[in-house]
Amino acid sequence: MSKLTSDIEQNLKLFIEETSKTQLVWGLRNDEGWLAVDSTEFENSEVMPFWSSEEDAKTHNVEEWADFEVLHIPLDIFVEDWLLTLDEDGVLIGTNWNDKLEGKEMEPSDVAKLYLKAD
Repeated sequence: MSKLTSDIEQNLKLFIEETSKTQLVWGLRNDEGWLAVDSTEFENSEVMPFWSSEEDAKTHNVEEWADFEVLHIPLDIFVEDWLLTLDEDGVLIGTNWNDKLEGKEMEPSDVAKLYLKAD
């Protein structure tokens, strides 16, 4: 059962807590690469969604995203490599999108700062 709700701030907090505990971040990937979609909040921006649990990532592995595979990224690589690269590329991070695709869209550097506060 998903812990995600319509409270996107709470889902963000859960993302940081759970990934810190499990040391894994979950995303969707196919032959062309990791899932990235147009931002609903910021014009001319792409957002790459990630989840704190395999189960929540799998709920999005349907319909137009059915050809994607649910894969994990070790948290240290996500924070030390991915967030830096995505920040340089101007790609936003989507955290723990719920079943209505509602979730926080953030600058990668802001996500990294949340991990520093969690330590």
